[in-house]
Amino acid sequence: MDIKITSSAFAEGGLIPKRYTCDSEDVSPDLTWSGVPEGTQSIALICDDPDAPMGTWVHWVLFNLPADLTGLPIAVGPDENLANGGLHGKNDFGRLGYGGPCPPGGTHRYYFKLYALDIRFDLSSGISKAQLLVAMDGHILAEGQLMGRYTR
Repeated sequence: MDIKITSSAFAEGGLIPKRYTCDSEDVSPDLTWSGVPEGTQSIALICDDPDAPMGTWVHWVLFNLPADLTGLPIAVGPDENLANGGLHGKNDFGRLGYGGPCPPGGTHRYYFKLYALDIRFDLSSGISKAQLLVAMDGHILAEGQLMGRYTR
């Protein structure tokens, strides 16, 4: 089953505006999704860049979002615990929350991947993408992604 993800900031495969990057405000874009299946207990979000020179670079890790949530606003703060119950993991910038595109050069792709899960995790904020992926193994009911590009 596929989850459809969109943003008012950019279209699938489109350019991510500078506002959402390290070259400007570095705030997260709004995201909206649909198609979360029955039985979902929580939602997780991972944003990463597979074009980074040293391997995939993680820009955002967010988990334990409520199953009935249908989107995120612009500029989600880097709080450990969000008001909706979601928890931030640590990105590859070494901090919680969103870290926008900041490629050393050229055009990179940024994948916002959403996962509907049949579990709510008893994990603390600050976990890595790798730790979240291990925890999610065998619990993914549906997923979807939105890809944007950024050029410096």
